[in-house]
Amino acid sequence: MARPKPSTFDKKKTVAENRRARFDYHIDDTFEAGIALTGTEVKSLRFGEGSIAESYAEIRKGEAWLINANVPEFSHGNRFNHEPKRPRKLLLHEREINRLHGAVERKGMTLVPLSVYFNSKGRAKVELALAKGKQAHDKRATMKDRDWKRDQARILRDRG
Repeated sequence: MARPKPSTFDKKKTVAENRRARFDYHIDDTFEAGIALTGTEVKSLRFGEGSIAESYAEIRKGEAWLINANVPEFSHGNRFNHEPKRPRKLLLHEREINRLHGAVERKGMTLVPLSVYFNSKGRAKVELALAKGKQAHDKRATMKDRDWKRDQARILRDRG
């Protein structure tokens, strides 16, 4: 029997965050995936370098891949340094990959990385979201709600 997953992930040190994803997509479900990295990539991430702003994930031949994530070359790396924007394999269970593949194929959803972080054991992880793109009117409604909540907090703070 599978062990139940915690509702929130154990994020010890967040390296990169895709803040724009929550604005551009309706987040349906989130998954925690490991990343297959080389030594210089891990060192570069530990220094807090890396970006997932324009990245996405896809399923190819039964494997999950993180595409277009930028992990800059390690400054003290030698000739064995890594390529900054290479596709990186995501480590997920086969059941999770099949579920994600079905959702992407049938429902027209996409896989968006929300953050890259190190957990308490020191392993690099990606928080992956199964998401559906927002229309322009949905984005306007999101901005309107955010502005109203900000005004509401300001009004309550001034009165109290």
